[in-house]
Amino acid sequence: MWKVQLHKINYDEREYQSVKEVLDSGWLTISQKTYDFEAAFAAFLGHDVRCLAVSNCTAALHMALLVCGLGGGDEIITPSLTFVADQNVTQMVGAENVLADITSMEDWSMDPDDIEAKITPKTKAVMIVHYAGFACDMERIAGLCKRHNLLLIEDCAHTPGACYNDSSNQGQALGTFGDISAFSFFGNKNIAVGEGGMVVTRDQELFNKLKGLRSHGMSVLSFDRYKGRAVSYDVESPGLNYRIHEISSALGLVQLQKLEEANNKRKKIVERYFERLDNIPSVSIPYRHFSRGKPNYHIMPILLSETTDRAAVIQSMKQDGVQTSIHYPAIQGFSAYKNKINKTPKAEYVCAHELTLPLYPDMMESDVDVVCAALVRALK
Repeated sequence: MWKVQLHKINYDEREYQSVKEVLDSGWLTISQKTYDFEAAFAAFLGHDVRCLAVSNCTAALHMALLVCGLGGGDEIITPSLTFVADQNVTQMVGAENVLADITSMEDWSMDPDDIEAKITPKTKAVMIVHYAGFACDMERIAGLCKRHNLLLIEDCAHTPGACYNDSSNQGQALGTFGDISAFSFFGNKNIAVGEGGMVVTRDQELFNKLKGLRSHGMSVLSFDRYKGRAVSYDVESPGLNYRIHEISSALGLVQLQKLEEANNKRKKIVERYFERLDNIPSVSIPYRHFSRGKPNYHIMPILLSETTDRAAVIQSMKQDGVQTSIHYPAIQGFSAYKNKINKTPKAEYVCAHELTLPLYPDMMESDVDVVCAALVRALK
């Protein structure tokens, strides 16, 4: 159907072989592949983090709020330009969302000034998202969280392989700033396993709570009983079933090994987009002329002019065989949140005019040319 689709996974024989190894082992739930994936991801991020592989990023975010004791009567400042999971998990623990706006039409990251302006005596945490794999202003955000004694939770769904450079130009991996961070390995992510996530912390006490929460609060995992290392188990606290499975962990190990090369390929494709799009007056590109570190180019967002009919552009490009998407519809427009959440004018404008173009590691420059030609025709 598509000449150029929005995303393609960059799998080869290595992923197929990793799945076969799991199937041949006869054990599909958490065991050695998961332990290896957690260890490899912790080493990849550095900064003495502890990693726990879980069923998806939403589970990781939910667990983060639960182990931090956030709930009824608490306010959590959440992103306004994001997938709705951030708001959903806040609601699920009984806390209240307070949206912070983006910084500008060029910088779609959360605005530190607006975050600070939204702090009240009820505020207990700030949840940030590094949109499209571009770092938020972590020095300012971490600083204001420290000043106001607030928890910092990083939604890192877009960020594997991205880093932040501080004022001394020292790079630090995104996901190592917060009290807890959550990563996504959904099928369109830079590490793609279908469904999967990782919850990350440096705090040993929080990590112990996360381990229990992941698997029903059980003191011993099924794999240990399977191996004969235990006969029974205790339930030390109420828990959930947010376990990842071995196939996802096996795929994640291979994808992690390929991540740096894949992100470098994404960068080259984005640079080709810049060449083709810079001279189109009705299109602008966020983060075009700056970044606060090393992005991982998770998606290729553009901003259409106010007078452009986005729906018509999407339909025209579809007829030309080019798949597009929107990242993201405004939170304020969803039935569950309409008239129940604060306005964020800049983010709402972006939500109404943003268009996401195809981007994936094995995309060719000729594919970019097809996409851009279709876009130009649509704009005419």
